[in-house]
Amino acid sequence: MEELARLAGITVRTLRFYRERKLIPPPRREGRIAWYDDHHLARLRTITALLERGHTLSGIAELAEAFDHGRDVGDLLGVGEPTEETPVRLTPEELADHFAGEVTAENLAAAMDLGYLGTDGDEIVHVSRRLLDVSAALVREGIPLAAVLAAGHRVRAHAEALADLFTDLITHHGPEKDLHRLRPLAKSVVDAELSMALDRRLNKGA
Repeated sequence: MEELARLAGITVRTLRFYRERKLIPPPRREGRIAWYDDHHLARLRTITALLERGHTLSGIAELAEAFDHGRDVGDLLGVGEPTEETPVRLTPEELADHFAGEVTAENLAAAMDLGYLGTDGDEIVHVSRRLLDVSAALVREGIPLAAVLAAGHRVRAHAEALADLFTDLITHHGPEKDLHRLRPLAKSVVDAELSMALDRRLNKGA
């Protein structure tokens, strides 16, 4: 415990307090010996960084619980990584920097339920660089992250319906393998229709 506290730059008393608050997982025990590892050190450094960013200990405890019970990266990515999206690995501190003041236990759980976030050891994995960047940009524009995630749920439902539509269209009129080759055409149709729909909304407000 003394060595862990020294490496983390905190006092043993603070470390005991974090243990009592369940901010860090219990050590591995062998008889009367308690063993701490790199996972505990990484968690302590994360706590320090989040405190420096203005998070409270109660908020950090909620985040830690959501983080520890979240979906792991295997569940997030399924059998393989997205074919056209680039997953992003983040520390909890980096995630907090992307969404300053908006990283709450509720939002973290919602993002995990949606399939945006998973965990891999002490890292967080976002399934898509593009979705991460767009979500952060919307939050910087003043839209609450909770609202962005709620919209993400609705978009997901529509996207699944569109994927089913194009899959049925293509496989009904050709070999199933053509779905991979014709995928860009489906995306172009959706992009064009969304663009025109936004034009119609803008013209209504003019």
